[in-house]
Amino acid sequence: MDRYDLILKGGQVVMPWGVEAADLAIAGGRIAAIGDLRMAEAAQVVDCKGLHVMPGLIDPHVHLRDPGDPKVETIATGTKAAVLGGLATVFDMPNTAPAITDAVRLDAKRAGLAGAAWCDVGLYVGATKTNIAALAELEHQPNVCAIKVFAGSSTGDMLVEDDASLEAVMRSGHRRICYHSEDEYRLQARKPMFTPGMPHRNHMEWRDVETAMLGTRRLMAIARRTNRPAHILHVSTAEELDYLGGFRDIATCEVLLNHLTQTDEAYDRLKGYAVMNPPIRDARHLEAAWAAVRDGRVDCVGSDHAPHSREAKERPWPNTAAGLTGIQTIVPLMLDHVSAGRLSLPRLADLMGTGPARVYGALTKGRLAVGYDGDVTVVDMKRQRTIEDSWIVSPCGWTPFAGHRCTGWPTMTIVRGNVVMREDEVLGAPVGAPVAFADTARA
Repeated sequence: MDRYDLILKGGQVVMPWGVEAADLAIAGGRIAAIGDLRMAEAAQVVDCKGLHVMPGLIDPHVHLRDPGDPKVETIATGTKAAVLGGLATVFDMPNTAPAITDAVRLDAKRAGLAGAAWCDVGLYVGATKTNIAALAELEHQPNVCAIKVFAGSSTGDMLVEDDASLEAVMRSGHRRICYHSEDEYRLQARKPMFTPGMPHRNHMEWRDVETAMLGTRRLMAIARRTNRPAHILHVSTAEELDYLGGFRDIATCEVLLNHLTQTDEAYDRLKGYAVMNPPIRDARHLEAAWAAVRDGRVDCVGSDHAPHSREAKERPWPNTAAGLTGIQTIVPLMLDHVSAGRLSLPRLADLMGTGPARVYGALTKGRLAVGYDGDVTVVDMKRQRTIEDSWIVSPCGWTPFAGHRCTGWPTMTIVRGNVVMREDEVLGAPVGAPVAFADTARA
């Protein structure tokens, strides 16, 4: 008789080709069997009748702010929020304090995951104008998911805005580079038009469609010239999505949960708690984002979890800190979109599993397949629950989605065979580890 560490019995298993009634077994931290396992035994058996068994979901775009300000977020609190929200893996951005821009800081960041991270973590390395020559080596360091370039200014002091420097970055290495794509020159030229105390909705006027489009057009021209694969993060405009359709041989793209869920009415309702970069826009762009999800132009969906203190979010605009929490709420909200008929569970698994694994080269992540990591997100598509600030475990203590009632909710998160969350309770000790990627050294 076959014996495993864990069997999930009787669930609806979300496979790349559809949803099947099946059991799933994990042994030694890896998926060991999928099918009819009624005759098998396991140290732990979980009844998943009436539930959907999904690949362990990935948020490829988070800011854990560590090193930084522990009163806002840490690796421990951010990854605890992740598993409570149904995420098994996150990829953490480099614009910390200090920024992750060299091997010494990368080693320290990697070492800090042990005993602190509740889920598995991939690490970005930031590009600056002073570390360009080192990027070709840094991108091959263990557990690096990608080089991150801020081509437009955002939180932090990493900025590579001019064509010559951007081209030099693209010629230093060969892996896919991730970009915050806004045109810095247009941002600075338009900045004097806006004065302190103006309504928060001016954020989308300052960082307008043309600012985003100019940035993406420039990046695609240089990517084509250098033949360097590009990943455009948080694409927020209909124009960019249409334009990127012509660069599928060299470019992939991400859309944020916020740009699939919120429109500009949020500025009047949430004030500073709607301010993020690139900005929330009007309904035309939200509808274009959903069209791109449906026709396959979107490769990944992320949260861009970027917490700030309430004090920083409540400063008068334009001094309002830009960035919203999202690591704990992205899965419930995407499940709510599934319930509303906007996408299927297999497409969600593609956008937050197979897609990120493919774009970044994450090994044995993102799908339910024998031999892959035993990462599983179990969800109850019938459960209804309202998101509340009191549920948020990030120290900043707020979410822009407070009061949103979701249909569909994560009930269990499993990381490499370890049940780390069940029914809103975090279990055991932190077991998160650095993610392995193709084309990098193994840690």
